[in-house]
Amino acid sequence: MGLISLLVTWPAAPIRVVIRLGELIEEQIEREAHDPAAVRRRLEEIERSRAAGLISAEEQEEAVEQVLQEMVGRPALMDDPEAGAEGERR
Repeated sequence: MGLISLLVTWPAAPIRVVIRLGELIEEQIEREAHDPAAVRRRLEEIERSRAAGLISAEEQEEAVEQVLQEMVGRPALMDDPEAGAEGERR
């Protein structure tokens, strides 16, 4: 029975590999998003950009808010009230 199941499932092996690769990438992104050192580096980069005049104060606030929302795992809501209502329903 093992040989038959191997022959039947073998064509799907590349799909399973791609799915697993996607899962591994997602896990790594989650780890990095919640890593305090990575978050601190991102916040410091935002601060350096503001100090260098590359971004405005408003852009800095938005970037910091986005980093903090990613850290806690909540998706950023857009300024569109309809988008916010959809996000609350989910």
